[in-house]
Amino acid sequence: MKITPKIIKSILCVIVLTGISVSAAYSQSQNKYIISGIVKDAKTGETLIGASIVIKELPGTGVTTNTFGFYSMKLPEGTYTVSTQYIGYESKVEKVVLNRDVKLDFNLHEKANELQEITITNSRKNENITSVQMGAQNLNVKEINNIPVIFGEKDVLKTLQLLPGIQPVGEGNSGFYVRGGASDQNLILLDGATVFNASHLLGFFSVFNSDAIKDVTIYKGDAPAQYGGRISSVVDIRMNDGNDEKTIVSGGIGLIDSRLNVEGPIVKDRGSFIVSVRRTYADLFLKLSHDSITKNSRLYFYDLNAKANYRINDNNRIFLSGYLGKDVLGISSFGLNWGNVAGTFRWNHLFSQQLFSNTSLIFSNYKDEIALDRNNSLNIVSKIQNFSLQQDFQYYINPGNTLKFGYNSTYYEIIPGALTSGDSTFNLTNKYCWENAVYVSNELTLSHKLKTEYGLRFTSFSIIGPGAYYTYDSQGNTMDTTDYAAGKFIKTYFNLQPRVEFTYLLSGTSSVKASYDRNIQNLHLISNSTTSNPTSLWLPSSNNVKPEIADQVSLGYYRNFKRNKYEFSAEIYYKKIQNQIDYRNGAQLNFNENVESQLLYGIGRAYGIELYAKKNVGKFTGWLSYTLSRAEQRFALINDGHYYPSTQDRTHDISIVGIYKVSPKWTLSATWVYYTGNAVTFPSGKYSLDGTVVNYYTERNGYRMPPYHRLDLSATWIRKKTATRESSWTFSIYNAYDRANAYTITFQPDPNNPQRTEAIQTTLFKIVPSITYNFKL
Repeated sequence: MKITPKIIKSILCVIVLTGISVSAAYSQSQNKYIISGIVKDAKTGETLIGASIVIKELPGTGVTTNTFGFYSMKLPEGTYTVSTQYIGYESKVEKVVLNRDVKLDFNLHEKANELQEITITNSRKNENITSVQMGAQNLNVKEINNIPVIFGEKDVLKTLQLLPGIQPVGEGNSGFYVRGGASDQNLILLDGATVFNASHLLGFFSVFNSDAIKDVTIYKGDAPAQYGGRISSVVDIRMNDGNDEKTIVSGGIGLIDSRLNVEGPIVKDRGSFIVSVRRTYADLFLKLSHDSITKNSRLYFYDLNAKANYRINDNNRIFLSGYLGKDVLGISSFGLNWGNVAGTFRWNHLFSQQLFSNTSLIFSNYKDEIALDRNNSLNIVSKIQNFSLQQDFQYYINPGNTLKFGYNSTYYEIIPGALTSGDSTFNLTNKYCWENAVYVSNELTLSHKLKTEYGLRFTSFSIIGPGAYYTYDSQGNTMDTTDYAAGKFIKTYFNLQPRVEFTYLLSGTSSVKASYDRNIQNLHLISNSTTSNPTSLWLPSSNNVKPEIADQVSLGYYRNFKRNKYEFSAEIYYKKIQNQIDYRNGAQLNFNENVESQLLYGIGRAYGIELYAKKNVGKFTGWLSYTLSRAEQRFALINDGHYYPSTQDRTHDISIVGIYKVSPKWTLSATWVYYTGNAVTFPSGKYSLDGTVVNYYTERNGYRMPPYHRLDLSATWIRKKTATRESSWTFSIYNAYDRANAYTITFQPDPNNPQRTEAIQTTLFKIVPSITYNFKL
């Protein structure tokens, strides 16, 4: 079916009019007024995302705060008891006489009960049952603080890997796969800005300093309509706003890095700031070496998070946030530097007590530079950057009926490679792209048991000149070359992305959910490795490369036990992918003007079941997740056109997390993970050619790496804790039982018998102990 403006307009009108018609039926002739406001932490002034506001006199009537802590409800005239709840905080109740619009803010206090500090649950005690959202997981920063990871560094992305359907790329790596998708099919946002490479030190650290993070939510394909651009998942990370009551200094000192966090008021109760810095110091220890090469080597990273906000008046608030991070790796005459820069300006505005607006101006840049000699006279630079304007609206029609709509416009500049040698420069063709999107969605309560959220996202993606663009035959040979002038539209793709979700309450403690969604991806990562490495190439859709399209259906069952002390969920999914990308045998991907000639296009599929059980409260908390899944793809020129396992195909994936509060001063935690080894291509034999032994390969990804499993342990001792000061020590052991997991397997002739081939396994980490001192002033 051809997409026309008339069709798009008709669909958008249906969604909007459905919400308005339900509102009209709900309103009838009653006098109605609005209760709205902000929910905040009374001690720090931080807004609370996902706090629930309920009306005692109207059972089943309530809302949750949005990502800026705002809520709004339209109710009939009357007297109401309004209660707000947020896990880990004391509930607060207010009596309201509603005969006019009322602004009602809540300042909540954390519970004094120490056990609440290790509670791991959603913001609402039964949100997993009642929410219409499927495939979503939310992490609280307190969860991250108690989970052991390599080198003792708290890590958002490594904690996500312990959830069902989310798998680590490899040993100690912050890259991850979601429901059989590749690592580049995950959209990672920091305060709305795209992070193109989320790894430090070749993947062993993520770029996110947990001290600066307030909230982390991942959507495993079933993302709301305001998100788009990737076909596997969206990771939405929100930074702290900063303490608007008093100045706080905190930080930590570890074996290989240290961090410092400063936050405080700009104007008390109106504005605040936060600045977080982190740096490794492995390079300082290298200086102690007696070896000249080691002594002059460079190996470190640093990052800086900063944010400020100011409330102009009750209807206007502005935010400015930024991130700067860089890695430096240098050995002898070789050097490799890479880093991200991102910035977001946001303006919250209330047009009325029902209509909330957020306007964002966003900049993001990722750049890597390879120095091939010590004097930097031979360099290769690549870069991707974008500028975005995003407008989001939320219209609170009535409780159980919320309309979201908006648009996004993003301009991309991609420099795939610029080689500088002395005074000479050779550039691959730069790419210029313009992506636009409009969306609308409606979250609607159809009855006391049935809820739905349905929406539509319409996108256009245009390749713009100047530049030379090529066409290729089926063998990758160049057939034609066309030069385009600056500003000339070369190719534009239009796509509709519908999505719909349903929740049906079986009882007050159980529900079933179903969803369908379509996602489009126009930026593709071209890399010889399984995850994003510093020199991976981002390639946009073009006259040759079509947008990747994923259609996913999901079905789930959810159940809570013993007043939400325990919860369980089971989700099954099936995902079909069009225009999947793989590489020709022997593909040359680095610094290749005709890199598109090295690509093959096919289809993919991923399906599985995810089981999740967790204990939310008490001295002992934790969760168990298990994923049984397959991820396969098919290309006409690979494996004779048959389906074969994707690199990220893993049949079994298990994670067990346990946290035990021994006393107010001691907390113990442990994680155990197991997963099937990645699918890999190993030689099936060998032959001699002109006296040289050549490996013989048969099918793609026809072998498996050995299974991976590991136990991590951690203990935190709170040395001192008062109303104004806190200090603690964290001790951890990574890979506690010294498992020799395979990082790589290579093949070489047996030195004792050249007719035989031996496999050489490389293990990256055995037991890794660490210790970290944390403080707060």
